[in-house]
Amino acid sequence: MKTFIYILTISLSLLSCGGGDDNPPIPEPINNSPSKPSAVSPSNNLLCIDNNVTFEWTECTDPDGDAISYQLEIATDNQFTQNVQTRSNITALSVLLTLEKGVAYYWRVKAVDSKNMAGEPSNTFQFYTEGNGVSNHLPFSPSVITPKLYASVSSASATLEWSASDVDNDPLTFDIYFGTDNPPVNIVSENQTANTFDVDLSASTNYFWKVVAKDDKGGITNGQVWNFKTE
Repeated sequence: MKTFIYILTISLSLLSCGGGDDNPPIPEPINNSPSKPSAVSPSNNLLCIDNNVTFEWTECTDPDGDAISYQLEIATDNQFTQNVQTRSNITALSVLLTLEKGVAYYWRVKAVDSKNMAGEPSNTFQFYTEGNGVSNHLPFSPSVITPKLYASVSSASATLEWSASDVDNDPLTFDIYFGTDNPPVNIVSENQTANTFDVDLSASTNYFWKVVAKDDKGGITNGQVWNFKTE
């Protein structure tokens, strides 16, 4: 009798805990993101003679076979934080837009599937729209190479490295600001031609730095503030 009661108790316990469920819930299928497009036109460092600009990119695919549209972002800084224009739900591989004259622009594009899953954005291209009577264009905003933005550095020193260009192909010099203030106020190097600078670091510290690019015709472009921390 005791054995029967014990077996009955175990059976009821299994039923109450779902042990007898022969139809477990089916997991939701995983949605994969579309592929990464490549920016085509306007090409990098281009001087557009017209402010009616056609943006073009390569076609993307979706591993799940979902329908794809494209999202185009245009900004006046290469971090896409200033004067950002966004065009969404583009189904073609190009779009014609009218922009302001005499402005440096940065653009990128990404694919978005029908379930609103976005893929990795394309490489960022920079270009200028020709202004009325403009004889000199400002340098493009410098782009960080290393340390990467928000990186964690474990060494006692680091090499700051960036890239910069000028649509007029003017020679460039750089002023480097570096320190623990945000934005940095200390100039650690002026009028240098190299695009690297070595700095000593302290442990457990947040550092901020930026580069000012100057051409030989008086054009000056203040770069974005970048930061990293030490371990």
